[in-house]
Parts: sequence; structure tokens; C-alpha cells
Amino acid sequence: QVQLVESGGDLVQAGGSLRLSCAASGRNFRLYTMGWYRQAPGKQRELVARIPSAGSTNYADSVKGRFTISRDNAKNTVYLQMNNLKPEDTAVYHCNAKLLDLVYWGQGTQVTVSS
Repeated sequence: QVQLVESGGDLVQAGGSLRLSCAASGRNFRLYTMGWYRQAPGKQRELVARIPSAGSTNYADSVKGRFTISRDNAKNTVYLQMNNLKPEDTAVYHCNAKLLDLVYWGQGTQVTVSS
């Protein structure tokens, strides 16, 4: 069992930056593919960024060049650095952990970008 707790969401002006954190409890964090997803009101949840246990990260086209995902396996934590935020980035951001057929979600953290 893995529990995920996100933090770092806030209200920020367009052009600003935020760093989201996702702290994971449980075993074998380093083996999980970790991801950040977001869901805006009235829209489906979408992948923002993903970082595997080993290998390359990948990003949604809409955030490439602005967001960076990273992980600290010693701290069981994954981060999402978000720069040059836009109003369309407003959403609840959820952390996701996946290993084979095991999938876990956090409760989410609200990011609101004002124009």
C-alpha cells in the first residue's frame, strides 16, 4: 500500500512559479513510475508529467519547457517545478504512483493562476 500526499498548491499570478511536492509512504518508492496529473473543472484528468524508476521523463505538450518533474528516492518524494504559469494551468494537481498493476492516487492540491 502506498499513500500519497501532495502539497504546494496556491494562488499565483500568471508568469509566476510554484513547486508541488508529493510525499509517498510505503515500500519500494524507487521502483514506482511517478506522475503528476491535473483536472480542471468540467474537464477530464490529464497527464502533466511522468518520471519512471529509470529512464526518460515525459511531459504534456502544453507544459514542455515550463514544468520539470523530479524525484528524490531518499526522501520518497516527487516534485513538479512549474514556471511561467498560465491561467490555463489552473486545476487540481494529483500525484500518481504506478508499479505493474498497482496504481495509487493522492487527494490533490489546488493550483489557481490568475490573469
